[in-house]
Amino acid sequence: MSGIGHEHPQKKAILALADGRVFKGYGFGAEGEGVGEVVFNTSMTGYQEILTDPSYCGQLVTMTYPLIGNTGVNDQDVESAKPFLSGFIVKEYTDHPSNWRATGDLDAYLKQHGIVGIQGIDTRALTKHIRDVGAQQGIISTIESDEKRLAKRAAEAPGLIGRDLVKEVSCETSYEWTEGSWRSQALNPKPQISNFKSYKVVTYDFGVKRNILRRLVDAGCSVTVVPARTKAADVLSMNPDGIVLSNGPGDPGAVPYAIESTRSLIGKKPIFGICLGHQILGLAMNGKTYKLKFGHHGGNQPVMDLTTKKVEITAQNHGFAVDVASIGSEMELTHINLNDRTVEGMRHRTLPVFSVQYHPEASPGPHDSSYLFNRFVEMMKNG
Repeated sequence: MSGIGHEHPQKKAILALADGRVFKGYGFGAEGEGVGEVVFNTSMTGYQEILTDPSYCGQLVTMTYPLIGNTGVNDQDVESAKPFLSGFIVKEYTDHPSNWRATGDLDAYLKQHGIVGIQGIDTRALTKHIRDVGAQQGIISTIESDEKRLAKRAAEAPGLIGRDLVKEVSCETSYEWTEGSWRSQALNPKPQISNFKSYKVVTYDFGVKRNILRRLVDAGCSVTVVPARTKAADVLSMNPDGIVLSNGPGDPGAVPYAIESTRSLIGKKPIFGICLGHQILGLAMNGKTYKLKFGHHGGNQPVMDLTTKKVEITAQNHGFAVDVASIGSEMELTHINLNDRTVEGMRHRTLPVFSVQYHPEASPGPHDSSYLFNRFVEMMKNG
């Protein structure tokens, strides 16, 4: 059942884009305003994992799948402590969830975390518009009705280029992570706690998703998470067997401290970069990055492994990419996106260093690329 025309009174809301395009709908979640870059996600399931992915900091997320909210929310399917996105855009919100794991509804969850949502708009038209003109700044408002004023404010809002959003999502102090992947045990899902930990891994938190940490535990790793500004010398003093550069939001060029630390770690320990971590590694190897027209967000991106010619369907969430022409000869291109030929993976020709632009931890799926965590373990094993 749609929230529109339901027994609860609906508050009108407006989504205004920087180019003047306006969409009218109804608010759900928190009242107020949300400002950010408007992007679209093509996943059919997993909206709670998407909401809590820190990589969406500074963005308004549009779901292309039309029905959202039908499975409610729970305490297990979160990828961080809270949602970091600026707003949520859906075609039809369902305020009566039906799922045996649900402990609450999406509307209350967004209210709890102060996230403004808009429903009842033509998300297909919005998605096509973004594909044509590119991702741009927008504003969702349930308190302002002047469309021109909203569009002007959206146009004046700062974009992602040059903004350090990592500092807004990274942890403040180091911590240990021991929880493995969730397994359904009748009606009582519990995390698996691994007692076998053969490799010590330090993970840089640039906005890390919890499922990356779970996958590392599944692979037999003892995981320590450190803040984004942790110096390379401090990481090396922990004597890890390997280092993970995590995903995160925004422009990789805006986090020079992360680039500097990564450059100092190359050749010292095995390194595995994921998403933003992949881009930071590219910059640390003196490559360049650039902003994509509308980014890759969703769970259906085809990627080819150039070594095996195998195609994987991958989960992705990024707005920047590594410039293939700028990668030095020390780095070898290993994976490409079959939609637009952008860089999806690379490895060092002589050192135990590799990275992927996509999300091997999925959450939500697909799980074609989960083997990469075992590849990282093998790299640590071989030293």
